[in-house]
Amino acid sequence: MRTQIGTQRCFQGALFFLAVAGVASAQVSFTEYPIPTANGSPYGIAAGPDGALWFAEYSVGKIGRITTAGAFTEYRTPTPASTSTPSLIAKGPDGALWFTEDYANQIGRVTTGGAFAEYPIPTAYSYPFGIAAGPDGALWFTEQASNQIGRMATSGSPVTEYPIPTANSQPQVIAAGPDGALWFTEVNTNKIGRIATSGGSVTEYTVPTPNSAPFGIVAGPDGALWFTEGNVGKAGRITTTGQITEYTLPAAPNAAGIAVGPDGALWIGTANSLVRITTAGAASRYPLPSGVSIFPVAGPDQAIWFTGGSYGAGAIGRAAIPASFFPPGSPAATPIPPTWVLMLLAMLAIGAGAAVKSIQANRCRLHRQPGS
Repeated sequence: MRTQIGTQRCFQGALFFLAVAGVASAQVSFTEYPIPTANGSPYGIAAGPDGALWFAEYSVGKIGRITTAGAFTEYRTPTPASTSTPSLIAKGPDGALWFTEDYANQIGRVTTGGAFAEYPIPTAYSYPFGIAAGPDGALWFTEQASNQIGRMATSGSPVTEYPIPTANSQPQVIAAGPDGALWFTEVNTNKIGRIATSGGSVTEYTVPTPNSAPFGIVAGPDGALWFTEGNVGKAGRITTTGQITEYTLPAAPNAAGIAVGPDGALWIGTANSLVRITTAGAASRYPLPSGVSIFPVAGPDQAIWFTGGSYGAGAIGRAAIPASFFPPGSPAATPIPPTWVLMLLAMLAIGAGAAVKSIQANRCRLHRQPGS
């Protein structure tokens, strides 16, 4: 019997160790990957169809690619770096990456193999900025200087431009909404805009906090649109009927890009941290080891990737999300134990099986009748 008790204690100890090894810390951990080209000024970032992250290098006229293992590839745009200035980037409906070139007044396209095409915008000096794939199979983009929203077919033509009712609105980021329309921020006039894919009619909604400078915007997991307010350190939520709710963020100056994380929360880039806010409005701040975070995006590896890094250098950052942040029952909420832990448990199981057989054999000998 002592053998059996000892074996049971061994199992309990191993299971306790496994439980401790499988519990992730609630602290977000960061990894920074410096970009090969110095002073590249990474800005927009998007998850590509090839399982990598793609980003725009504003200052050097390049489009970069980074694998989840941290391996870089850079592709120079056909237009010279001095005028290319790629800004934001999005995955297109055709399996390519599409990006805006504000100084060059163009929309660029790059395949996952690095082949480029560039398409001019009809209105001169429009300064395109935000870009998103629409539910109609086209690319939609903002024109900061010309106060318009543009639509481009994946062939590069035709291009249709729609004026924004409020003058000098300076439209920024644009995102596809759950209602089949495109939603965008108006940084200069403190509004959120909506444009229908059929006919291009625009509706505008004023943000309650004055001069909030709405900037980033994304479709949330709750059927609403979420946006950042860069001047006042807030996040906003707008329903598809135009009802706005605002949430104050903890110590979040210059709130910029916003993305939906694999954990079902919203993640926001700021001047010195990443901020996580749930759809219920609970916000937490995670200071960066150095530098800034500008635009975040959910990666294929259950992490948040973002552009930024130390000032003057340029890097791509990765934030590992603790398993405790994920809904119970999701694969990411149940980390797989390390291989050596599994091997240890297997060895213990084999030893326990042998011990049980030994006990059973001893019991059989004790119960044998004399002379049997």
